[in-house]
Amino acid sequence: MSGEVLGDRSSKTHFSAKAIDFIANEIFSVIDMAEIAIVVGGGNLLRGSEIQKGLDLKDSTICDHVGMLATTMNALVFQGVLEQKFGIHTRVMTATEMRSFGELFIRRRAMRHLEKGRVVILAGGTGNPNFSTDTAMVLRAHELNADLTLKGTKVDGIYDRDPKEDSAAKKIKVITHTDYLSRDLRIIDSAAVALARNLNWDIKVFNIFEKGNLKKAIAGDKIGSIISSS
Repeated sequence: MSGEVLGDRSSKTHFSAKAIDFIANEIFSVIDMAEIAIVVGGGNLLRGSEIQKGLDLKDSTICDHVGMLATTMNALVFQGVLEQKFGIHTRVMTATEMRSFGELFIRRRAMRHLEKGRVVILAGGTGNPNFSTDTAMVLRAHELNADLTLKGTKVDGIYDRDPKEDSAAKKIKVITHTDYLSRDLRIIDSAAVALARNLNWDIKVFNIFEKGNLKKAIAGDKIGSIISSS
């Protein structure tokens, strides 16, 4: 999930209780259908690129580290909602060590949590600068042997142009990794799509705010768009 789906930058906290509760309820509705690991972004709070530009900093690594902390803040808030409001057992796992906040991501430990029915929330991206949480999504999906990789957004798939800015934008239901990269589409970071291509990994993009969509995506219904190897 991108950070934007959890937040509202016009609010004092940059969080949207309505959006978070909606997504949490969607997860609650599929908890018996699948093992679930969630990579969270931090865009509702801070982006490393915005910090670098706003403060005119040359060292982008510092800014990216701050962005990783923003994803951890989102993970902790979402954990609180899942557990306290919906009774869902969760574990926050971070890409870099933050022992007071969550467990360090260790592949086999994460897989064990999933086997026990816990929702694993993955924070801190890949733990490396210059890589987005989209790249973390593909990397963690590969590491955890996921059957399905979903990108939950505010739009119902991939479009040839931004549908919010151009009403004539056309939806693309299926697109190859190579075509996606050549057309310079932006809903998923290009580095993440390049990694998915190398791993022969499919990604489904869908509107997480359409009630029942998460269940439909897991059940294999034809919703949203797919970035595929063929």
